[in-house]
Amino acid sequence: GMSTTSRKESNKVVVIGGGAAGMMAAGTAASLGAHVTLLEPNGKLGKKLFITGKGRCNVTNNCAGDEVLKNGPTNPRFLYGALAGFSPADAMAFFEEHGCQLKTERGNRVFPVSDRAFDVSAALERELRRLRVTLVRDRAVCVLTDETGAVRGVKGEKGTYPAQAVVLATGGVSYRGTGSTGEGHRIAAMLGHTVTPLTGSLVPLRADGCAELQGLSLRNVGLTVYENGKKIYTDFGELLFTHFGVSGPLVLSSSAHMRHFDKKSYRLELDLKPALDEQQLDKRLLSDFQKHANSDFCNALGELLPQKLIPAAVERSGIPPHEKVHDLTREQRAALRTLLKHWSIDVLSPMPVENAIITSGGVKVGEIDPKTMASKKVPGLYFAGEIIDVDAYTGGFNLQIAWATGKAAGEAAEEYLTEQ
Repeated sequence: GMSTTSRKESNKVVVIGGGAAGMMAAGTAASLGAHVTLLEPNGKLGKKLFITGKGRCNVTNNCAGDEVLKNGPTNPRFLYGALAGFSPADAMAFFEEHGCQLKTERGNRVFPVSDRAFDVSAALERELRRLRVTLVRDRAVCVLTDETGAVRGVKGEKGTYPAQAVVLATGGVSYRGTGSTGEGHRIAAMLGHTVTPLTGSLVPLRADGCAELQGLSLRNVGLTVYENGKKIYTDFGELLFTHFGVSGPLVLSSSAHMRHFDKKSYRLELDLKPALDEQQLDKRLLSDFQKHANSDFCNALGELLPQKLIPAAVERSGIPPHEKVHDLTREQRAALRTLLKHWSIDVLSPMPVENAIITSGGVKVGEIDPKTMASKKVPGLYFAGEIIDVDAYTGGFNLQIAWATGKAAGEAAEEYLTEQ
C-alpha cells in the first residue's frame, strides 16, 4: 500500500467487507484522497457477485432511480437520497468507464457483454489497485471507539487498524459460503444499533408433493403466486423441483413477494404450457390423442410432458391411467387442460435464511442518515449494502442498492476525515 507522511496515521478509512458495497465504498473514499484499508477474510473479493444472474452478474437495472424504489419492498424511501446520488445510469457509466462493457436484456436487467461476472469484480479490483487501497485478509471482530464514543479503529483477528471512519459493509447472512456470517450485524449491535430480524428474501420454498419430482427442471413455465387466494405476482422462467419443494430462478424471484408466512397462506400455480392458450392447447391434446388413440392414457403423454412429470400428471388429472385414449371424454380432456395450465403447489414455508440469496432485515434505517449512510449513534461509523434493513426483488436492484449506498458511504466517510 501507499504511505504518506503528510497525514496523521489515524487519518484513515477502514472498510469492513470486500463485497459489492464495500469495494464501491473503498474506491470512492480513496478516489477522493482518503487513505483506505479494506478488510476481507475471503481470499477473493466480491465472491457473491459470481452467484448473481446465474454467474453472469446482473450488475444493475437499466431504469430510473424511482423504479428501483418501487422494486424494494423494505424501506424504499430510505434509499431515495443514495439513488439520487448514484443512479442506475451512473452505475452503468462507472463500469463502462472502468473497462466493463454492458448490455441490457429482458426486464431491463443489465449484464456484462462478456456474460462473465469476473469482468465486474475485475473492474472494481483494478480501480482499488490504481487508488492504492490496502487490502488485508482479516476478519473484523469489533470497532474501537474513543472516550467520546467516536470511531478510532478496528480490531481484527490478526491485527488492529487505526481509523477515524469505518464503513460496515459485511452483507447479510445468506449464502454462508461467500463469507456472510452476520458478524457485521453483531458489530453494529455492540455499538448500540438495532438489528431487525433477519429472514431470507430470495429463497427456495418448502412445498408438499414435490419429492417424487426431485431433480426435474422445467425451463419455460409460467408461475403465479396467490396470497390467501388473491393473485399477487406472476412471472415466467425456469423452475426446479427439489426433495423439500421448489427452487430455481423463477421461485427465488417469486419468494421475495411472500412476506407474511406468519399470517397468510401462499399457493403457486404453474402454467406448464405458457406458449399455448386454452384453445391451442385443446387442439394440441386432440392431435396427440388421435396419434395415441389405442394407447393407455398413461402412455399417451410422452410428447406433451417430461417423463418424470407424467405419473404425477396422471394422478392429478383423476383419469384412470389405463383408460384407452379413444374413450376419453371431453370433460376428461378439459380436466387435463386445466391441470396443465394451473398446476397447483401449496407452499409450506420459505427455506432457512442460510439458503437465501438476499437477507431481509438488518441495521434499522431510522438509526442511519439516509443522505450519508452515517450512524446516528457513533460518529465516524457508516453503513453500506445488505447489512442495512433494505432489500429488493431480483433484476439487478439489490446490486444497485449496494453501489449507491457504497458510493454515499465512501463519499461521506472521506468528507468526515477532512472535517476532523
